[in-house]
Amino acid sequence: MTSTAEINQQKILQAVAAIPKGYVCTYGKVAELAGLPRHARLVGNILKKLPSGSKIPWHRVLNSQGRLSFPEGSEPWQHQKERLELEEVDFLNGKINLKRYLWEP
Repeated sequence: MTSTAEINQQKILQAVAAIPKGYVCTYGKVAELAGLPRHARLVGNILKKLPSGSKIPWHRVLNSQGRLSFPEGSEPWQHQKERLELEEVDFLNGKINLKRYLWEP
């Protein structure tokens, strides 16, 4: 039998997997898309536990201000920024313009 936590994790990972290349979503928006409004932290906790090499495009998920959630300049921050730039997502002063890049299915 599948637990509620496993079902919620599956819904969140499906929502993240659906974000197209060149677009981003906020943690809160992913939670909404997964049918779990107001569970942005759960999204972050699930993405934090992804195994290295996962095909889930975790790098497309940002905070509500359009910023990466890792400390600016850190190795994970730089890795996420590089992956987004490879998808032609532009940064301006450390932020991504959500009006331009936010995925709204």
